[in-house]
Amino acid sequence: MPTSITCTSLSFIWPDGTTVFEGLDVTFGPGRTGLVGVNGSGKSTLLKLIAGELTPADGAVRVAGEVGYLPQNVTLDTALKVDEALGIAAQRAALHAIEAGDVAEEHFETVGDDWDVEERALATLGELGLGHVELDRTIGEVSGGESVLLRLAALLLRRPDVLLLDEPTNNLDLYARRRLYAAVESWPGVMVVVSHDRELLDLVDQIADLRSGEVTWYGGNFSAYEEALATEQEAAERMVRVAEADLKKQKRELVDAQVKLARRKRYGQKMWDQKREPKIVMGARKRAAQESAGKHRIMHEEKLAGAKERLDEAVEAVRDDDEIRVDLPYTAVPPGRGVLTLRDLELVYGARVAGGLDLHGPERIALIGRNGSGKTTLLRTIAGELAPVSGEATAHVPLRFLPQRLDVLDDELSVAENVARFAPGATNNRIRARLARFLFRGARADQKAATLSGGERFRAALAALMLAEPAPQLLMLDEPTNNLDMASVRQLTTALESYEGALIVASHDLPFLESIGITRWLMVEEGELKEITPEPVGYPA
Repeated sequence: MPTSITCTSLSFIWPDGTTVFEGLDVTFGPGRTGLVGVNGSGKSTLLKLIAGELTPADGAVRVAGEVGYLPQNVTLDTALKVDEALGIAAQRAALHAIEAGDVAEEHFETVGDDWDVEERALATLGELGLGHVELDRTIGEVSGGESVLLRLAALLLRRPDVLLLDEPTNNLDLYARRRLYAAVESWPGVMVVVSHDRELLDLVDQIADLRSGEVTWYGGNFSAYEEALATEQEAAERMVRVAEADLKKQKRELVDAQVKLARRKRYGQKMWDQKREPKIVMGARKRAAQESAGKHRIMHEEKLAGAKERLDEAVEAVRDDDEIRVDLPYTAVPPGRGVLTLRDLELVYGARVAGGLDLHGPERIALIGRNGSGKTTLLRTIAGELAPVSGEATAHVPLRFLPQRLDVLDDELSVAENVARFAPGATNNRIRARLARFLFRGARADQKAATLSGGERFRAALAALMLAEPAPQLLMLDEPTNNLDMASVRQLTTALESYEGALIVASHDLPFLESIGITRWLMVEEGELKEITPEPVGYPA
């Protein structure tokens, strides 16, 4: 039986009553599938259901073969050794015992046929750019990006039939991403990958578009999908124009028919009043006219209703990925105003800013560098979350920091309640009016933070910080495009267009950085913060 994933009449409802799927039928066969859709459409939930981490309310998930699952947020115990994280600690211990002369039966049972497990592990680590990571090191000694690759290495060593990847390039620098791309490209079995990384999605064989609880299939990679979608949208927009024209025509015809019927009625009344024909003839004519008028009116009303229905269907086919539009006047910083001063700063974990660095006015700084180079440490130090070893980091304006973890939100509170924590002086109506501009309208503002998708959670956290009082005039974002679909990245870009303060963004997403008008590029390399040319020359594209 070929390896496959089959979901039949699948339904899932969150504890708060939010329905994610209702009667979903979908099958994933051999090859690499990119699962795309707007944030909140249920992509991560579907992977968790397939992986068995969630239980469906109804329906069934059947997987032919073993499943390997890489979740969106990888958390590994920092006290674990690397070989434990890879799942080979017991085999290594047994092998070393046998090599030392201990020929106990249980050691041979533990090893089984996997005598080259250590060599395979080291080879897999090497392929993923982790050749420097020793098997006896602890997880606490590796960076966040390296821990993602370690989790992937553990899956590759298991050789599962089905591999599920949820935003696997999150937290990976450009070097690590290339290693992951190579692993994806050489994968022989069934793979389903959720990602907003265009380069990764261009390696898949087909795209499954999850929208409104249904999956639509597109052959080819993400670029082919975008072309097909653009063609579909052009046709859908033409259908809207045709349906609008038809609706106008039906309205005109209904009005014309009503005018004609009114004239006939006035003429019939005049004939009745003047008694020019026998009463019985005039009565029969009147009844016939009324029946004809009724049929005529019903026919035109049915045509009008049909035209409205066709217009609704045409409009439904046109995708409307809303954009965040928000006015933030109090975030403005005059061009000469001092915003941030760094002086002889030495950070915990070793990175440092030799000499000084000054940020003035509404500058937009990109902070780039490899995983583990110290970007997050620098941002946390500026935000006051970490104390520097020496030197100083002084912000001269109100600042807010949005970390990768998005832990500024209280999961037990609603979106509106979370925003109210940051703006205690704002009225409930004002908070809701401003949240609507971040696409949390009506009941969506009452959703608990714990039920939000990755992209929705980011949008809620961004709203909480940008609507805070006092308004932040320095905004720092750490890997903001992690967990965001394409539409959400566009929404973030438009939101940042409205922001008039200073901006520091740590990111590996070069297209995003270029889209938000970066004015200075800073790189953390070999423990030093260096300013580089306006284009990130020397940083691999």
